[in-house]
Amino acid sequence: MARIETPLCDALGIDCPIVQAPIGSASTPELAAAVADAGALGTLAMSWRDGDEIRECYADATAQTDGVVAANVVLDEDAGVLPPGECLAACLDAGAEVVSFSFGDPEGYVERVHEAGGTALATVGSAEAAREAVAAGADAVVAQGWEAGGHVQSDVASMALLPRVADAVDVPVVAAGGVSDGRGLAAALALGADGAWLGTRFVATPESGAHERYREAVSGADETDTAYTDLFDGGWPGQPHRVLETETVERWREAGEPDTGERPGEGETVARTPDGDPVERYDDLPPVAGVDGDVSALPHYAGQSAGGTDEVVDAETVVERVVADAVAAVDEVGSLVSL
Repeated sequence: MARIETPLCDALGIDCPIVQAPIGSASTPELAAAVADAGALGTLAMSWRDGDEIRECYADATAQTDGVVAANVVLDEDAGVLPPGECLAACLDAGAEVVSFSFGDPEGYVERVHEAGGTALATVGSAEAAREAVAAGADAVVAQGWEAGGHVQSDVASMALLPRVADAVDVPVVAAGGVSDGRGLAAALALGADGAWLGTRFVATPESGAHERYREAVSGADETDTAYTDLFDGGWPGQPHRVLETETVERWREAGEPDTGERPGEGETVARTPDGDPVERYDDLPPVAGVDGDVSALPHYAGQSAGGTDEVVDAETVVERVVADAVAAVDEVGSLVSL
């Protein structure tokens, strides 16, 4: 297998500079372990789990791999099951040695990771936020561009954001948003990043917790088939996100994009979780495996990189292809340069 080594690999103890994004409720121990086994960083979204679930989930993942598995903690108090501090405590108690933070100021939280002997990443959406994260002690920053899928904390596209962040800090930078293949990784490296953070591409893997129809929708989408909106606010109000243009999005647009409280079908139960709990239209829960009902009505979180995600393949294959294609892309560019 071709290899690419960057400072990010050394910082995280991984073999290739690829990070699997948390992907919320679709993240599973099987996915994180498969990515870690392939030499990249697997990640578990922990904020939507309680303490016992966090510990069980992390133990399940690490039992399946000798690679590195990270835990992600959302710092916005309006999101998640547990307050961020309690969620972090459970992650560290579970043994997480790499923790990524998003949607909030990591100051204070990073120190707790370091006290436990771990490594901390912080997601940012600007050069100034990157400087603040490093001042708070972050060992690496994730520069998330506006084209990213799921919940988004940036107003700037990756191509403009990455050079600014890379110039602003002296820690490894991970590119998030718009990357689905090796060409994207190569481009990110050329723009000053030390690795890439892929979410949408890993949704379309059999190891993810995504419903089969969700995976198929992502792999069949074009780059123009997403919407940047705050429509699915049931559970995390006011936070912008990027989703596929599903039936619910289309109905809302046809109604003139009314405000919360006046949207078509608001309050109706459209599906049920695997545990039988009702899911209302405009709730923030994506269609995961075992959801029963109108799957198409739920938020299909995906970035513009869905256009480059054209099939469902296993996580190991994703990592191998991204690395190999990145090496090929770098070689091709090099062949075009004459001095």
